[in-house]
Amino acid sequence: MASDTHDIVMIGAGIMTATLATVLKELEPSLDIGIYESLADCAQESSASWNNAGTGHAANCELNYTPQRADGSIDISEALEVNTEFDLSRQLWAYLVTKGAIPDPQEFLHACPHMSFVHGADRVAFLKARHAEMSAHHCYHGMEYSEDPAQIAEWAPLIIEGRDTSEPMAATRMITGADVSYGSLTRLLMADLEKQPGVSVNYKHHVVHVERQGDKDWMIKVKDRADGTLKEITAGFVFVGAGGGALEILQKSRIPEGKGYGGFPVSGIWLRCDVDAVSERHHAKVYGMAAHGSPPMSVPHLDTRIVDGKRSILFGPYAGFSTKFLKHGSYADLFESVRPGNILPMLAVARDNVELSEYLVGQVLQTSAHQFAVLQDFFPQAEREDWTEAVAGQRVQIIKPDPQHTGKLEFGTEIVASADKSFVALLGASPGASTAAFIAMEVLQKCFDDKLAHDGWAAKLKTIIPTYGIDLKQDADACRASRSATAKVLNLHYV
Repeated sequence: MASDTHDIVMIGAGIMTATLATVLKELEPSLDIGIYESLADCAQESSASWNNAGTGHAANCELNYTPQRADGSIDISEALEVNTEFDLSRQLWAYLVTKGAIPDPQEFLHACPHMSFVHGADRVAFLKARHAEMSAHHCYHGMEYSEDPAQIAEWAPLIIEGRDTSEPMAATRMITGADVSYGSLTRLLMADLEKQPGVSVNYKHHVVHVERQGDKDWMIKVKDRADGTLKEITAGFVFVGAGGGALEILQKSRIPEGKGYGGFPVSGIWLRCDVDAVSERHHAKVYGMAAHGSPPMSVPHLDTRIVDGKRSILFGPYAGFSTKFLKHGSYADLFESVRPGNILPMLAVARDNVELSEYLVGQVLQTSAHQFAVLQDFFPQAEREDWTEAVAGQRVQIIKPDPQHTGKLEFGTEIVASADKSFVALLGASPGASTAAFIAMEVLQKCFDDKLAHDGWAAKLKTIIPTYGIDLKQDADACRASRSATAKVLNLHYV
C-alpha cells in the first residue's frame, strides 16, 4: 500500500478548505498541505454556485437573524455577529485581489442590494421596528426603509407589479450588499493553491478511514476512485471541511469531543429563471419571512444571481427531505450515521421538533402548482414557462448532544476539535460559506494558538485581516474604514 506524509491533511475541496488552506499558506509558506476530495473537482457540493443562494450573508436582509422579543423589541445581536463576520471575508478577498492571487474580483463577486420585503400590517410593524433598531447601529448605516409601493417598485419592480398596493407593505434596502458565486471563488482559490509548492490537490480520492497513530500523527486511509488503489496518508493535523460528509469522518476519528453528534438532512429545490427579459429587470436579493416552524435555511427569497457571467433569478428554497447527506451521497447516509452515542440526542430532537417535521412533510407533498403560487406571492406576474426547477445543495443540520435536554438541533456551523488540537471537523450549514474567513480564524485560534502567540502568525494575520482582534460591532471607526477600503478593491458600494 502506497503512503504519503503531509504536515496538514484537509478533507473536502469546498470553500471552507480552500479558505483555510489559503490563510495557512500565507501564514506559513513552508507548510506541506494535502487536500483530498472524493469528487472529480472542487466545489461540487454545498459550495457550488447553484447549490446556495450566494447571498454573502451579511445579515442585512435575513429576517430570521432578528427575532422579535416578547415585549415587541427587536434583538439584532445575532445579525451583528454575522454581519461583522462577513467583513473578515471581504478583507481576505481584498488582500488576495491586491496581491494578485485573485486576478479580478468580478469573477466571483458583484454588487447587489440586499432587501427585506413584507406585506400585512403585523409584518410591516415588525419590519419598521427592525429598521429603527438596525439603522441606529453603525454596522447598518445607510439602511433604507419604505412603505411606499412606488419607491419599492423603483428598487425591485417585479415584486410590486400586479400586486394590490392597498395592502400594507414595507421594504428595507442595503445598497452595500453583494452576490457571491462561491463555486467560482473556490475554483479561484484552489487554482492559486495548486500553483504553490507544498500543496497537493487530489481529486477522486475518497477517505475511508481515519485513525490516531500514537501520540502525534493521524493515519488517513484514502481510496483512489480512478483505479481502486488504497493509500495511507500520515499527517500531524487533520481538517475536515467535507460538508455533509464531515459527520462520518468525525465519527471514524473517535475523538471524545465528537461523541453524541448526529445530523438531520434537509434538501432544497429552487425555481430558476434564465430569461434575460425578466432577469435584467431585477437587481436585488429580496428576502421575506419564513413559514411558521420552518428551518432558517428555508426563508423564501427572490435573488439576482450572476454565475459565470450569466444573470439569472433564483427563488426558493422549497425545503424537502432526503436521507442523503450529500447530493452525490447515498440514501443510507442517515441510517449509517446512527451510533449508540447519538441515538438519544436524535430521538430528543425528533420529539422536540414536531413543527419542523410537519413543515417538511408539507413541503414534500407540495405540488408544482403550490410551489409556483409561493413564487407569485413574491413576483405576482411570474410566468410558469420562464422558470425551471433545480435541486439545491443538501444540508445536514447539527444534532448536538445537550446534557440538559439530551439533544438539540442547531442551525449554524459547529467547529468540533480534539483536545490535543490535532483534529478539527466542521459540521452544519448556513451561514457557512459566507463566514468562511471567520471560521478559518476560529480554527486558527482553537488549534494553532501557540503559533499565533509565539511564531509571529498574529502579526502576519493582521496584514491579511487588518481588523483581526478588533470588535467591529463596537469600533465604528474601524468598521467604516474596513468597509470603505474593501469596497474600493472589490468594486462594491459604500455609503
